[in-house]
Amino acid sequence: MSLTVVGSVALDTVSSPFGRVERELGGSATYAALTAAFFTPVSIVAPVGEDFGSEERGALEHRNLNRGGLEVRQGPTFTWTAHYDFDMSVAHTDAIELNVFQGWRPRLSDGARESDSLFLGALDPEIQIDVRAQWRGAKWSALDSNEYWIRSKPDALREAISQVDIVLMNDLEARRLTERPMLLQAARRIISWGPRAVVLRFGEYGCTVLTEGDYFSLPGYPLEQAADPTGCGDAFAGGFLGYLDLVRGSALTEEVLRRATFYGAVMSSYCYEEFGARRLGLLSEHEVSYRLGELQRMTHFEHVPTEPMPRGGEDGHAALERPPLTPSTQPLAAPAPASGTPEYRSPGRTPSTEPLPRPGRPNGRG
Repeated sequence: MSLTVVGSVALDTVSSPFGRVERELGGSATYAALTAAFFTPVSIVAPVGEDFGSEERGALEHRNLNRGGLEVRQGPTFTWTAHYDFDMSVAHTDAIELNVFQGWRPRLSDGARESDSLFLGALDPEIQIDVRAQWRGAKWSALDSNEYWIRSKPDALREAISQVDIVLMNDLEARRLTERPMLLQAARRIISWGPRAVVLRFGEYGCTVLTEGDYFSLPGYPLEQAADPTGCGDAFAGGFLGYLDLVRGSALTEEVLRRATFYGAVMSSYCYEEFGARRLGLLSEHEVSYRLGELQRMTHFEHVPTEPMPRGGEDGHAALERPPLTPSTQPLAAPAPASGTPEYRSPGRTPSTEPLPRPGRPNGRG
């Protein structure tokens, strides 16, 4: 069991209706590595600047987290400044300074190269392709992306997607990348490029997992307090992928993917409760297990058979027949018109659509 996480480590300045922080530890690799380390040994690979001190390094201390892949480069650490309004699903970027992240080309160590699993954060897709080629693990690889790379390098991103087993992104990103308005179509389009599973996130509203033969949807865990949604998607990825790495074997079965989705949702919900990655470093096994149980309880129901509606037959209680396919239940294309379906014709005129006769002249006028 081992997972390599490649991405960014940042010092963020974030404000929301519930507070403000400056130079808070963030970045895709930070969130994903901290949550994945709850389940499996993790190697984090990212660049940091000379200003990345002992306090920031201390926040990344974890019994399962190997920080040997943090590359100290000359200059300041990558910074991101943003704010949220009450619609916390939208981050408004105020400033971004790549600093040491500019021009960085990751090189995996021998240990990171041989890790069982690999997660590529939202990087330049050309870098994702390069790192994927360096990796020689035995299980699976996954990647995330964002709107910037979808707009600027869509072809390279599709190539990167074709080389991994799992793709994670949000619903808007999937629609934009595939140019498909319906998410089921978008996910199937991504599957056709090569990956075995696609995970689409809907922010606080949950997520969907699609494979070639299965579809699963899970709501988000309901929160009574929230501070900062930054990193929630990466925290989900860490919980999801960390659990997958914990499972023996490399088969991405329906059951395993569904359980991983629950763990991803739990980790994402805890991330939302505090600014930055503060909450993730303090999580206990009891907290994770309790919230997992709560989410299972909220989404579980027992199937109670009901009396089928009469459909004819001698006893009047024949079983319901399966309805014909519709455009939403077809694998890809809408069904052809059934035989006997009348061709559409413009309706004939009705009294209300007939033109009114011209009125006659009033009496007494010639």
